[in-house]
Amino acid sequence: MSILTSKTSSRGQIQRDQAMPVAGSPTARTETDDNLWTGRLVVFLRVMAMLSLAVGLYHWAQLTGFIGGEDDAFENQTVAWQAATVYFAVIELVAAVGLWLATPWGAVVWLTTVVSMAVVELMFPVIYGGNLVIVGLETAMLMAYLGLAWMAARERPP
Repeated sequence: MSILTSKTSSRGQIQRDQAMPVAGSPTARTETDDNLWTGRLVVFLRVMAMLSLAVGLYHWAQLTGFIGGEDDAFENQTVAWQAATVYFAVIELVAAVGLWLATPWGAVVWLTTVVSMAVVELMFPVIYGGNLVIVGLETAMLMAYLGLAWMAARERPP
């Protein structure tokens, strides 16, 4: 009985091995050549996810009073500062999850946070101080994302 079982399992093994493509055959695709820019885009999204997580946690630390002194307490700030801080505390963490998973909605939420922060810094300098370095960094990250997304889209046929 055991001989019959071993013959059956070896036949199943042979059939399964024949169905799989061999590394040197033309049917086997090389992931490194075909999806180079997609891989780079995913790495970029993961780095941006970690950065968004850090920024979101920073805003939560401001909200809860873990950082800053008595004068910097949440309740002592202006209503505009409070609203912006709550907004960024929530949306940055949502963007971080979406970016880490490399989902389309994650990129959209992240783009919303990047544009929102740039607008707050440029149009409402009273809230966070109008730091142009932050606007420059946000613009550079946005351009890097658009470039990587463009190159990743070009390597996939329509």
